[in-house]
Parts: sequence; C-alpha cells; structure tokens
Amino acid sequence: MMHDRPWWLTTALSGALMVMIGALGAHVLAAELTPRLMAAFETGVRYQAWHTLAMLGVLAWRATLPLPGQRLVLALWAAGMLLFCGSLYGLALSGMDWLGPLTPMGGLLLILGWLTLAGVVLRNRSKA
Repeated sequence: MMHDRPWWLTTALSGALMVMIGALGAHVLAAELTPRLMAAFETGVRYQAWHTLAMLGVLAWRATLPLPGQRLVLALWAAGMLLFCGSLYGLALSGMDWLGPLTPMGGLLLILGWLTLAGVVLRNRSKA
C-alpha cells in the first residue's frame, strides 16, 4: 500500500473537494447561477463523485491483487476529473468560455480510463 500512497492521498483529496464543491453549489451557487450553469456544475460534482468511488475500488483491488495497468487507470481518471470536472466548475463559476473545449478532452480521458480497466481485466483473466 505504501507505493500507492500518492493515489490514496489523491483519492481522499478528491473526495473531500467533491463534498466541499457540492456544498458550495447547493448552499451558495444555486441562487446565483443560471439553471444551465448550475446543471453544468452539478454534472462536474456527480462525475467527480463516481470517479472518486471508482478510484477507491481500484485501490482496494490493488491492495489485494496489484496488476499492470491499474495505476494507468488511476492516472487517466485523475487527469480526466481535473479536465472534465474542473472545466465545468470553472465555466460555471467564471463564465470563461475558453474552458469549454477542456470538458470533452477530460471526458475522453475518463472513457480511456474505463477502457484501460477493461484491458487490465482481459489481460489478467486468470487473476482478475
């Protein structure tokens, strides 16, 4: 587990930030943002929540059965959350439209993480 310490820390911080950002949205921004921007903000929170939970699952799996490719899954999801969720948060909070193109790039990284996870399972059928 010690070699995965940075990933545990990243996952814990993602979870804490997700709760704080979600609370900000629910208690402060709901009355300030347009419905469209609030929906974008909530989408970022939801995707961050699901991918943070998925990272916990992969880390728990690694603790019992470390396999090649699992860390790549974590890296793709972390980068994907940063770009996808971060761009949605930034767009909603600042209105900076230039963040828009980052959202699909982040989404692509999230998808690649899931496909990489499938590859890890398929390559290690006898172990996974």
